[in-house]
Amino acid sequence: MDHTAEGHAGGHHWEVSIYPFIIALGIFLLAPMAFGLIFEYKMLGIGLAFFVVGLICVFIGVLGWVNEAIGQKELGYSLTGLPIFIVSETMIFLSLFSAYWMMRLSADTWPPEGSPEIGVVLPVFMTIILISSSVTFHIGEGKLDEGDKAGFKTWLLITMALGLLFLGCTIYEYNHLIHEGFRWGTNAKSTAFYSITGFHASHVFIGLGIFLFLLIPALRGKTNMTFTMAAGTYWHFVDIIWFFVVSQIYFW
Repeated sequence: MDHTAEGHAGGHHWEVSIYPFIIALGIFLLAPMAFGLIFEYKMLGIGLAFFVVGLICVFIGVLGWVNEAIGQKELGYSLTGLPIFIVSETMIFLSLFSAYWMMRLSADTWPPEGSPEIGVVLPVFMTIILISSSVTFHIGEGKLDEGDKAGFKTWLLITMALGLLFLGCTIYEYNHLIHEGFRWGTNAKSTAFYSITGFHASHVFIGLGIFLFLLIPALRGKTNMTFTMAAGTYWHFVDIIWFFVVSQIYFW
């Protein structure tokens, strides 16, 4: 039987879905359009409106596309393409770390004047949170592999709660440091600190979004082991990168 024809006959097939177009439209609205209106033309209200509409389009597009694809048995290059994406993300992190190393090693004195003492207790706690979240997601993967969808959903929710706790710790730390006068442009250390930790936090946020797009279909009884493995690979990558962030930013 022609599987392509079967996909069209049975309804909207994920490989010819309209949702990637909706995602692209959303990215166009929330990135170049919104940022151009806000920062170039100083039209804050209209720019924020474009940003919100774009964000909604991205959410609907990703959720719709995942919902269509998650019921498929074969997902092509899903697990092959993800490592390529992770390598590209690794290069971005490496460029940020390289810039930090150049500033750190070429500075006459470090930390620069105006840098408050940044404690290590909170980042150690955050490290424990992320390690735990990798463990809980791995347990969830095992439950799904065993056919226990209820167990999978439970452990996925626990993982998401740990991820949210990590972001909450980041927000708490930022708020504390900003109130001490340690802002983005205070000195070279503040720029490096917020750039690297903020970029990592954005990956945690994206990971939570991926989990959400796994959870919503799962609540309707639709799961896919390939999607789950891809999500887990991304999440473990984010956890590994955090070890480099902690060692370089907080302990060096």
